[in-house]
Amino acid sequence: MKTIRWGIIGCGDVTEVKSGPAFQKAKNSALVAVMRRNGELARDYARRHDVPKWYDDADRLINDPEVDAVYVATPPAYHKEYALKAIKAGKPVYVEKPMALNYEECLEMIEASEKAGVPLFVAYYRRALDRFNKVKELISSGAIGEVRFVTITLYQRPMEIKDRNDLPWRVVPEIAGGGLFVDLACHTLDIMDYILGPINEAKGYTGNQGRMYPAEDIVTASLSFLSEVKGTGAWCFTTWQDYDMNEIVGTRGKLSFSTFGQEPIRLENRDGVQEFSIQNPLHIQQQLIQSIVDELNGCGRCPSTGRTAARTSRVMDEILAGHRART
Repeated sequence: MKTIRWGIIGCGDVTEVKSGPAFQKAKNSALVAVMRRNGELARDYARRHDVPKWYDDADRLINDPEVDAVYVATPPAYHKEYALKAIKAGKPVYVEKPMALNYEECLEMIEASEKAGVPLFVAYYRRALDRFNKVKELISSGAIGEVRFVTITLYQRPMEIKDRNDLPWRVVPEIAGGGLFVDLACHTLDIMDYILGPINEAKGYTGNQGRMYPAEDIVTASLSFLSEVKGTGAWCFTTWQDYDMNEIVGTRGKLSFSTFGQEPIRLENRDGVQEFSIQNPLHIQQQLIQSIVDELNGCGRCPSTGRTAARTSRVMDEILAGHRART
């Protein structure tokens, strides 16, 4: 097996525990270079994580002959730019979620990837986690019969805004593609695509109830899957407490589980109630990264590609269409 040597563009918070160490711990994988526009921060990251090289220029990292594959961990506004550069250099690229600012950008990335024959992967890492594969297994085994509908509910207390002239990038649409809905709901929408199949139609209602930032802070949606399963979703980011729950209801039972928590998966059917407690790994992206390394070595397949991730971006575009038209 070949050791895949990785370079990271954008070594921010997500790379500290979730992803960065995973490139070092995965089999046949090594993290050999990192880049951040602030060279001092890049050097500090390299020192703390025992990475041999650091850069303050993305082009130098991409064109480093000792870097085999590139992980783009910047905010979404820069995903397309760096992905296209990595693809042009012939290097497989792994992009943070959401894949890009919008579906149109996703299609550009996919076209470049497929034309060049260079693999493109996206960090919807829940597709590789045991927790969500258990949900998929239970549905496939008929534990709740034929699936009829799904409900998604996520609400949170307001984020702390210290300076409205210096907002966190996750609520600046020009950088994030939207607000916290885009940042968080993409995980749930993608895992529903993975478990139940593609969503072929989505309609949404959006608002800005808290008026703390320009992005939407409440979203409700209706979903229709190719399988004829139907769904509803509600996401609000200005409530009194935090809550996260998904329910998949079928002809014989129901599955309940959260996207971001680690509460047991709850199965209710005619046989009674069962709970499955499955904890996520410390470096939560490691299992997906392992699947990428294995695919690049010709002995496996990654479940999260540009094609699958683009579907989630298209669904979010459809849900947010009204809000974007108003703003």
